Amino acid sequence: MESFNTDDELYKNIRKRLKKDLDRKRYVHTKGVADVSLCLAMSYGVDMKKAYLAGLLHDNAKCIPTDEKRNLCKKYQIVLNNAEKKNPELIHAKLGAYRLKDVFHIDDEDIFSAIACHTTGKPKMSVLDKILYIADYIEPNRRPLPMLDEVRKMAFRNLDQTILLILESTLSYLKDKNAEIDKKTQETYQYYKELLLKQEEL
Repeated sequence: MESFNTDDELYKNIRKRLKKDLDRKRYVHTKGVADVSLCLAMSYGVDMKKAYLAGLLHDNAKCIPTDEKRNLCKKYQIVLNNAEKKNPELIHAKLGAYRLKDVFHIDDEDIFSAIACHTTGKPKMSVLDKILYIADYIEPNRRPLPMLDEVRKMAFRNLDQTILLILESTLSYLKDKNAEIDKKTQETYQYYKELLLKQEEL
């Protein structure tokens, strides 16, 4: 197995850049997500380097001002859906994925995919996609969220079940707030609900 060290120069340089680009709270969250992604990767036999990089870089576009985010989306020809237009907070996932190669010189489709879908999820997620999506929700610096303790325990037992728990909680929260729900989030929920039902029937 390839050796892995979070103090390698690559990760040090990325953390240094992120510390400059993100506010303090977001940087602390980012380090938490990277560490949890790494733990989940070890648990599920996923490439540790990819998981750690996905965790470190998942919010790389989060603190960019909204107008600049929109301009960068035009530059990268990123098409925004209605939910992203109404809630610019959602833009950072796709934009962060497109900045990987340009800004951080990382050209990896697996990491690109995980970062691009880490806020909404998507049907048929890869294991790395799932790990980042879950790590973003359960990292230790998170404010208390509904069912967080249950989700944290489930994360190391069943990724699909954990995804469904998070989506149920997220959709309930958004509906209570009467907030715009991204179509992809709803599609992801339906996919994993049906998948788990089929598994129960076997």
